[in-house]
Amino acid sequence: MSRLDRELVDRDLIASRSRAVREIAAGRVSVNGRTASKAAQNVAEADELTVSEPDPWVARSAHKLIGALENFSIDDCTGRTALDAGASTGGFTQVLLHEGASQVWAVDVGHDQFDAGLRRDPRVHVREGLNLRDLESSDVPKVDLVVADVSFISLRLLLAPLLAATVPSGELLLMVKPQFELARSALDKHGVVTSASTRRRALDSVLAGVAEHDARVVDIAASVLPGPSGNREYFLRVRPGRSRTESDRLNEADIADQLDQIMRGEP
Repeated sequence: MSRLDRELVDRDLIASRSRAVREIAAGRVSVNGRTASKAAQNVAEADELTVSEPDPWVARSAHKLIGALENFSIDDCTGRTALDAGASTGGFTQVLLHEGASQVWAVDVGHDQFDAGLRRDPRVHVREGLNLRDLESSDVPKVDLVVADVSFISLRLLLAPLLAATVPSGELLLMVKPQFELARSALDKHGVVTSASTRRRALDSVLAGVAEHDARVVDIAASVLPGPSGNREYFLRVRPGRSRTESDRLNEADIADQLDQIMRGEP
């Protein structure tokens, strides 16, 4: 007998156990014709395992970035160089490549999480075991686009190195996770920020941090998917420099109004 998630990988039906867990949770895995619900379910060698319509993206996070690109009307990334900050398994990297990025530097403090297929892509440069707070020019060249999906650290602590890695004409798509911008006392027992006003406080803190680093927010949108525990998340579109240009969709007053609209639609 073997765990279902492990057996799916051993039979080459799914590339990794983490991906197997996601497919099982989505109801796309069947054992002897019956939909499986638990990754830890024991299966025998004789059991028939099937995966129906697997998600083409290596991580759930890919759908979040796709949604942000659509919300910000970024049609493609053709020819752009990019930094995937907090790359994990590579969901954001995969989207960037699909949208035409010429090179992606995938940086993560962890090891051995990045998708093997993406790792073999010559356009991808994986930097594992690297704390983004310590990011230097020798680690990653300046890029046209930075995307960030980080956990267990405030974005405010990463704004300086991420902006330093961005060319003056570039931009950053930063995912704000309020649960990591606030004190533990602001979360419920499941680690979820349940109050819209508290989430707004977290966002205002990051917005202030952007201004402190002589950059500007030009658009904001709610993530199309929540975090794994149900936390609501948000994307900021940031550009270096304080001087606004004609291509900036929103000014500071517009950003405040946009936030008000987003929060009015949340509990």
